[in-house]
Amino acid sequence: MVTAVPNDIPVMVLWSERMSEQDAAVQYLVVLNDEEQYSIWWADRELPAGWRAEGFEGVKDECLAHIDEVWTDMRPLSLRRSMEQANS
Repeated sequence: MVTAVPNDIPVMVLWSERMSEQDAAVQYLVVLNDEEQYSIWWADRELPAGWRAEGFEGVKDECLAHIDEVWTDMRPLSLRRSMEQANS
């Protein structure tokens, strides 16, 4: 059951809209680790150990779209190198 607020607007709708507005204002960095695995991290926070900025910054959806474009091989770097050595 959804609890209503004045004007009979469901609470979930208000919460969802507020979260969408907040997400739109938050800036993220695209980051990657030594295995060339991608993620996003808040732009205003110190990067966690083992991760470095890739160079792209934007809102969450922009960063995730960028990762979709550039991360074309999901295999960790160590696996790709191992497979290359096995094939040569």
